[in-house]
Amino acid sequence: MTGNNPTPNPRPNNARVIRRLLFVVVGMFGFGFALVPLYEVFCDITGFNGRTKNEQAAVNTRQVDTSRTINVQFITRVNTGMPWGFKPEVTSVRVHPGETKVVNFLANNPTGQNMVAQTVPSVAPGEAGLYLNKTECFCFNQQPLAAGAKTKMPMQFYLDPDIPKHIHTLTLSYTMYDMTANAQPDVLATFEATSAD
Repeated sequence: MTGNNPTPNPRPNNARVIRRLLFVVVGMFGFGFALVPLYEVFCDITGFNGRTKNEQAAVNTRQVDTSRTINVQFITRVNTGMPWGFKPEVTSVRVHPGETKVVNFLANNPTGQNMVAQTVPSVAPGEAGLYLNKTECFCFNQQPLAAGAKTKMPMQFYLDPDIPKHIHTLTLSYTMYDMTANAQPDVLATFEATSAD
């Protein structure tokens, strides 16, 4: 018959476990906060996930590679709550690497209010974003549009001849956002100038 010595209970110290769990939660929360800006920087540097540099490229001086043709497709959409119409004039163009092309995008403001929009581009496949160079684009600036007005917005681009050989098609998509509440003062001034005429 065994004695009455109780076996030790391996119950952990609850306060210590709670402290460790709280530390893990706070660490994960902080990492989540830091992840967004780090991801943005990573995408801007590498072009990963179709991010394009939203800045004006130098004028094209590259040799045109007529031995290759790449199909460039255009997709547009407006963000939820943005009432504008927004579409490309053509849905795709065929372009030789190094060749400069101009494509127009059409926007209309069917509302009774002056509004300001901003578009954000992305490219698929993601690696193609490194070779897409826009020398002129409506996406560089906020776009004001008076109530009931329509506009044609040009985008001029070329593909770097060093674009990888396996890329035969790339898709450039634009998402349009309502920036009226955060419009830059010089953009709002265009409405005042128009109404003064």
